[in-house]
Amino acid sequence: MHALHVILGLLMLLWMIPRAWRGAYTRGHDGDKPIEYFGLYWHFVDIVWLFLFPLFYIL
Repeated sequence: MHALHVILGLLMLLWMIPRAWRGAYTRGHDGDKPIEYFGLYWHFVDIVWLFLFPLFYIL
């Protein structure tokens, strides 16, 4: 399940990179929300991993 979330995050990243090259996230386009949400998503994935790693690999 965690790998699925990582794969989804990578797919979102692949979707956001071309948009960033086209200027979708500049100040004039009010495009800061997708980047903020993407950052929150990765923080969620990281926090989940902090609990999964000890649970499956250390115990």
